[in-house]
Amino acid sequence: MQSQVTTDTAVEALQQLRRRRQIRAISLDLDDTLWPIWPTIAKAEAVLLRWLAEQAPVTAAHLGDTAKVRALRHEIVELRPDLRADLSGLRRESIRLALTRAGDDPALAEPAFDVFFAARQRVELFDDALPALEFLSQRWPVVALSNGNANVHVVGIGQHFRASLSASDAGMAKPDARFFHAAAAAAGVAPEHVLHIGDDAALDALGAMDAGMHAAWLNRGGVAWPHEGQEPHITVASLAQLCRGLADR
Repeated sequence: MQSQVTTDTAVEALQQLRRRRQIRAISLDLDDTLWPIWPTIAKAEAVLLRWLAEQAPVTAAHLGDTAKVRALRHEIVELRPDLRADLSGLRRESIRLALTRAGDDPALAEPAFDVFFAARQRVELFDDALPALEFLSQRWPVVALSNGNANVHVVGIGQHFRASLSASDAGMAKPDARFFHAAAAAAGVAPEHVLHIGDDAALDALGAMDAGMHAAWLNRGGVAWPHEGQEPHITVASLAQLCRGLADR
């Protein structure tokens, strides 16, 4: 079923939540909600390869390009299931594995990861992201809830958040209801008074609904809702549309 909701429908649904005073806090996904993630990761992987070319040239030659860097990152997920929710740990150990296989010093994994991680924080916000953060944080406590490892303070948007929860630090990830409940607790409200906003249909929208929250699915691409039988509470095409729906009337 297509889940492309009209502007009027989404705005009215948001207005109903606002009028009923059902929203007392916001939880917000980061990657692909506030910025596109894969261009960011590709640039960070390229920075990593350049650093390895200088510090561990055999490893850099074995990896060759960012596609092999990413393939190794996927391989380590299978080798280290204990790190599945820890993206920083997975990335660090994938670098260590590459160094070990090439015969380079595996201790270089730590500084190599630091180089990658610094580049990973250099994101390019969607045009509507900063205005939305300013709008939301002036009205409600906002908590970042991410399976990724972006640091909102390093990115430069930390002033808009009451708290920032990452799967790497929490040891759990969306769609685990406990993770959503932790976000509600950080905001100081019950889950039923939180509006969660995110781009992933399963991890964000279904996860939030299963945790007892209101869910706003950010569907920038206008794609079909992929989960038959359970529609998101609200679908918006942009954060700007979301804010229009939540504006005072």
